[in-house]
Amino acid sequence: MPPMPKPRARVVKSNRAQILIFTLLTLLLSAATVWGGRAWLRNSETIVFAVGAPGGPEARFANRLATVIKNNSSRLRLKVASNPDNTKALQQFERGNANLAILRTDAKVPPRARTLAILEHDVVLVLSPGGKKIKSVADLKKKKIAVLGDGENSANFVRTALEISDSPDAAQRVQLASPGTSLDRLFASGFGAVVAIEHASKIMKDKTYEQYAKRTGFTLNGIDSAKALARKYPAISEETVSTGMLSSSPAIPDDDVDTIGLEWLLVAQSRMSTTTAAELARLIYENKSELALDDGFASKIEPAATDKDAFVVAHQGAAEYINDDTKSFMDRYSDVMYLGAGALSIIGSIFAALYTKVTRVAPERASELAGRILDVGERMEHAMCLDHLDELQDELETILRHAVVGLRDGTINSDGLDTFKLGYELVRDEIAMRRDHLIRHPPVEADDSTDSNVVVVKTAQSA
Repeated sequence: MPPMPKPRARVVKSNRAQILIFTLLTLLLSAATVWGGRAWLRNSETIVFAVGAPGGPEARFANRLATVIKNNSSRLRLKVASNPDNTKALQQFERGNANLAILRTDAKVPPRARTLAILEHDVVLVLSPGGKKIKSVADLKKKKIAVLGDGENSANFVRTALEISDSPDAAQRVQLASPGTSLDRLFASGFGAVVAIEHASKIMKDKTYEQYAKRTGFTLNGIDSAKALARKYPAISEETVSTGMLSSSPAIPDDDVDTIGLEWLLVAQSRMSTTTAAELARLIYENKSELALDDGFASKIEPAATDKDAFVVAHQGAAEYINDDTKSFMDRYSDVMYLGAGALSIIGSIFAALYTKVTRVAPERASELAGRILDVGERMEHAMCLDHLDELQDELETILRHAVVGLRDGTINSDGLDTFKLGYELVRDEIAMRRDHLIRHPPVEADDSTDSNVVVVKTAQSA
């Protein structure tokens, strides 16, 4: 008996592997994009610090801050931009060409400036020769005043604070002394008072006033209207010269003296991100000793005033760090979530388009399965025994099972389903009829005798 012909080879096509691969690639590439984006953002921010002359305290502080940032492996990079003076530096900041600057509160404050830290206090010292005490601001106004300070802006500040800036002889009554001029020489030149505007940290380290006190003596006078002046001019702060601050022996002052002063503020642009400002504040407050200059400037860095009525409002990032505000999960990782959602959407859309237009295997139509059923029917004429029919029956049922499962999971669509049903019923009935025939007329196996051909012919005729 000849063997049954084998069924035609069939290539199984499925989209499951592609869908799984594209899904994994989408997730992996989205994660890589988020990681790469975060790494790029975290390591690409350069902050420009506008300062005055290279040898000035602002420039030296900026250089130390750049070193602190570098040594702490921060994501930030600091670029120091030098200018002829601090006024030009503030103009650069106001134009938006710098992220950081240092200003004294008597300067013109840029509208977008926000405080990160208070670097220094300037204290106003009203000095008079020997034991000649100045009892009040009214008495001070009557005298010829020499100002020891940082440029003409210090003299203008004294004229404004004493309310004599509009006087015709204001420039003669309040004059800026040359740097380094001694108190002895100023008093000998006819000045009835010397107003020195000094860094508080420098006063505590400098022994110059103690040497003056031992040599010729001088009197430190308080400002009786310090509180009123601070209330009237927001740029002015109330200050106290503590006992022995200028000289320990002899003790000058011999008791705490009230006066006025100014603050040096490190300011940032209001548009600086909260994260960046908070990180800068952290670096500054945690590395105060490394930021202090040798002459004492910035040796007692203080947190920015976070009150809403502060002269220069604290930056939100600095305020959060100062107040130790705890961020929620959404606040802390919102940038990652937004970046991840965007990356997932874009990469997913690209892969979806690629899958749909290029690599997707279209669902097999039910009518195509009908061809496999007809193939079973064609091979049925070679079925010479019940075993062959059982094989064909099993193959037919396998095709039917495949169709049912495919219609359920989407790998087969319903196009041509009626044709499939008709072909299935036709072949199924033919197999049943062929089975009945073989049962009623079982085939006779041929032997090797010479009469075998006759037997076969008779059997065929009887059929």
